[in-house]
Amino acid sequence: MQTSTDGPDGGPMAGPVAGSDPARGRAIDAALMALRAGRPVAFPTETVWGLAAPARSESAVKALLRWKGRSDGQPVAVLMSGPAGLAAAGIVLSPFGRRLADAFWPGPLTLVVACGQTFAAGIARPDGAVGLRCSSHPVAAALASAAEAAGLGPLTATSMNRSGEPPASCRAEARSICESHAGPHVFEGWGDDAYAAPPSTVVDLTCTPARILRWGGLDAAAFRPFSDSIEIAPAIADPPRSTPDRQ
Repeated sequence: MQTSTDGPDGGPMAGPVAGSDPARGRAIDAALMALRAGRPVAFPTETVWGLAAPARSESAVKALLRWKGRSDGQPVAVLMSGPAGLAAAGIVLSPFGRRLADAFWPGPLTLVVACGQTFAAGIARPDGAVGLRCSSHPVAAALASAAEAAGLGPLTATSMNRSGEPPASCRAEARSICESHAGPHVFEGWGDDAYAAPPSTVVDLTCTPARILRWGGLDAAAFRPFSDSIEIAPAIADPPRSTPDRQ
């Protein structure tokens, strides 16, 4: 059961989970404090290091993109805690999308969905579609859940790097980048480093049948049970930059 404390603005802030390592609670609280202050948070994922900001905050997302130096108009993925987090955020998956989420989340799957919810400029595609991720990395998962519980989620899941540079692949690289560029808060004190796993497979659910925009951690064999609703063919184009892989 979660406890809570007051955040710097007087609102609730998720605190340590009863019975867990106290270091986890301190690390999560420090990350949430940074997010509340409008400072992006660098955190490890199953691929490389990601960069979190509240995805509905115009000022926070603008600060994130400004620090990254990005002006390419590419969308940014949204990090979810799971199907329950989608419901809390007012995002409704299609029945087929729910089948995929139930089968592969948490895991290397990004679902691109039509979304009527309002996110900050720079999050959605021009048509309003949003890329949704649910990470299997314990730090990313804990941060997503805590941010949602604190009213800060969902968070962004873009890669932790300056534009044109490779993303941080380990905590030491994340620290170095942040120290050199007066950068984001680095998640410290609990949890594993990034796992260097393959990037996620990106599935576009805004069309019928659904299409693979990029192959990654899930291959064609994984989708054969869903072949009635998805076009299993080579990736058709450059996908939305919707996971912390190479953004």
